[in-house]
Amino acid sequence: MAKVTSDTRTTIEQAPFLIPDLTIKDLLSAIPAHCYKRSALRSLSYVVYDMFLVACIYKLAVFLDARITPEYVSLSSPYLYTFARVALWSLYGFANGLIGTGLWVLAHECGHQAFSESKALNNAVGWVLHSALGVPYHSWRITHAKHHASTGHMTQDQVFVPRTRSQVGLPAFNPEKEDLYGASVSDEIKKEFVEALGDSPIGAALGAASYLLVGWWAYIVRNASGQKRYPKGTNHFNPSAVMFAPHHRDQILISDLGIVLWLGAVLAAIHYRGFAEVFRVYLVPYVWVNHWLVLITFLQHTDPVLPHYRAPEFTFPRGALATLDRNLLGDCGKIMGWLGAHLTHGISETHVAHHVASKIPHYNAWEASDALHKRLSQAGLVRLQGRPGGWSEMYRVFKECKFVEDEGNIVFYKNSEGLAKTRPVFNDNNVSDSGIEFEKDA
Repeated sequence: MAKVTSDTRTTIEQAPFLIPDLTIKDLLSAIPAHCYKRSALRSLSYVVYDMFLVACIYKLAVFLDARITPEYVSLSSPYLYTFARVALWSLYGFANGLIGTGLWVLAHECGHQAFSESKALNNAVGWVLHSALGVPYHSWRITHAKHHASTGHMTQDQVFVPRTRSQVGLPAFNPEKEDLYGASVSDEIKKEFVEALGDSPIGAALGAASYLLVGWWAYIVRNASGQKRYPKGTNHFNPSAVMFAPHHRDQILISDLGIVLWLGAVLAAIHYRGFAEVFRVYLVPYVWVNHWLVLITFLQHTDPVLPHYRAPEFTFPRGALATLDRNLLGDCGKIMGWLGAHLTHGISETHVAHHVASKIPHYNAWEASDALHKRLSQAGLVRLQGRPGGWSEMYRVFKECKFVEDEGNIVFYKNSEGLAKTRPVFNDNNVSDSGIEFEKDA
């Protein structure tokens, strides 16, 4: 992003984002027909595989823990034995947190009816897996379906909805001192933005960390980062919540029952096995699962390069393509990138295809993703590939994505200086060369 600063104004060169004009048929027909096939047996095999990995890592941790004693290893200080045990169980929690995220992804596929062709089996497996991970299955399934139908829609999307200029408490737009699209801003306005929004590395780091640690529960309990038009107190446990229709009531109660049973099982385990054991064996991996869930989904839908739409410009294809594929943990090297993708069943790496056709099971999503991106390339659209997903990327995006404008039907995030890295451009279908792009009042 080239930046030119004068005595009184900062102007940047923005990257263009070609607004898609493809139809649903264009997108779906690009994916081979066999990618839509779902196999209950194959899907169940991944559940067994993930549980097997969880058990193996637990057994390995217990085996090694029993041997961190003077009888097996000689350490210079008794405190080093404690340190070694903490390190061992920390690695255990990290590893089983990733695998647990894979189980979460399989439950998520049940909610999309991508697990098998049997709706009853999908909902049964999904309810068990999601309840075991502290997720109200049907409640989240219903709002997540709405998210898929309206991805990137400013008033219909369900989660990671950008806050607008007025919602963050900034003064009204001043056309004499700033550009609506964020290409230019006066030093006076820029200073005012920085003071109001903050731009400190510590603040961004703490903000990102709070998202990762409590973001999931904040969302389902009080609609944090959810749809801004919903009333205060909106949550996923109330059958009368605005997100649900009257016929959803029994499903919400079944979801609540799953959470009650889950909490009861955790408390019973603490009573009989002790808090320390439950904490290291289950609660630490559980926190990691929630952490990965927030990190993955936040980065799929939040970036300075992604547009958000208001009703006049929104279409389903545009919303589905307002997402990014990212290689989870790819910033930690090829091995970690492979592990991140493998253990979480490619949920981050094939996300665009998942939004185009959510009933495609994860084991077919890789082929579907390649085919879809070839079609997008033919339409002149760049591959929707973000930087690798990880903590540094979470920090960068959290720091750069502060607000969007109250005005405009296509908006991009602006940073704490009031500048946006990206601008919308459109195909001009009225001229002979369909590849010509032009800007319009979005």
